[in-house]
Amino acid sequence: MPADFEKQSYWHDRFASETAFEWLAPSATFISFLEPYLSVSGDQRVLNLGSGTSDLHVHLREKGSADVTNIDYEPLALGRGREIEKRLCGDVRTKYAVADVTRLRADLPAPSAFDLVLDKSTVDAVSCGGEAAFLAMARGVRQCLAPGGLWISLSYSAARFDLEELPFDVRVIGKVPTPKAKVTDPDVYYWCYLLRPR
Repeated sequence: MPADFEKQSYWHDRFASETAFEWLAPSATFISFLEPYLSVSGDQRVLNLGSGTSDLHVHLREKGSADVTNIDYEPLALGRGREIEKRLCGDVRTKYAVADVTRLRADLPAPSAFDLVLDKSTVDAVSCGGEAAFLAMARGVRQCLAPGGLWISLSYSAARFDLEELPFDVRVIGKVPTPKAKVTDPDVYYWCYLLRPR
């Protein structure tokens, strides 16, 4: 049976013992796709969806992103994120908030307009809950974006955003080859998407 990625109980149980994990690819790989879209002045407001136990927020700090908000609907994940940031950076400067990505406007601590919204496979976990949950996430992201804002998502699916009702124009900006057990195995990729609001 597949894991219940869409259920908070799954993540609570997982984060009770997990201290660090990178979905699909290391954060350094994901950052390489983000670099053309990161502000050199560091004044972007960045929303990191489903931050979990990834070190993505640390990489964003290293690239000069000063205003990063990490959200996850499991409080244990946010504690782990703070621990990672403190250990790797010596202090905690990014923000943390408990929020459900399918209820962004209701759950964010204050109405915000973000210049860049990021997720490393959070969209895949949400999609396990069905199309309605996925579209709720997409509409919430759309409402949270500032004028000219972008959503960049790393997904295992080559067709993740193939939905007519999606309020974004989508293009692939990168792909990551998955490890092969044998050289004769077919090429399989993870996909990095750039989403611009319609």
